[in-house]
Amino acid sequence: MSRIGKQPVTIPSGVTVEINGDLVKVSGSKGSLQYNLPELVTASVDNNEVVCTLNEKSETSSKHGLARTIISNMIKGCAEGFKKTLEVHGVGYRANVKGQELELSLGFSHIVKYPIPQGITIEVDGKTNAMTIQGADKHLVGQVAAEIRSFRKPEPYKGKGVKYDYERIRRKAGKSAAG
Repeated sequence: MSRIGKQPVTIPSGVTVEINGDLVKVSGSKGSLQYNLPELVTASVDNNEVVCTLNEKSETSSKHGLARTIISNMIKGCAEGFKKTLEVHGVGYRANVKGQELELSLGFSHIVKYPIPQGITIEVDGKTNAMTIQGADKHLVGQVAAEIRSFRKPEPYKGKGVKYDYERIRRKAGKSAAG
């Protein structure tokens, strides 16, 4: 049995959790999410806590802790939300939000247009070219940030590209003249 799966998840005020068979629905101020539980894992709400239990020990016992963690992330996302910050570095590199589309000027001959998925908000600071990606779904926030970063990953010589705010780019020396 999983050590993580045994721990109950407390439900904060303002968040409601509904369990109908294998379907777990969580709704709060930041949005609503749903998740289908894996086989042989059941969840129940007791005294403002969600408890996941494993029906029998089998190959699916590895899913016990996973289900508990996903439910925990859903509750946290609906209550507080998740966010990731990206920075754009480079001469002429820009980011703008127009409607439900992110426009990135990353040194290509064209502007890269990225449609913003439903449930995600992106704010761009014009002075520092920093993008803040926010949403209730932890997986979707991380996926959007990774897709935006993949358009122009930071390179080690000049540091140009899109990087996470906490990411540190190891810089390399350029060519040196032969003497």
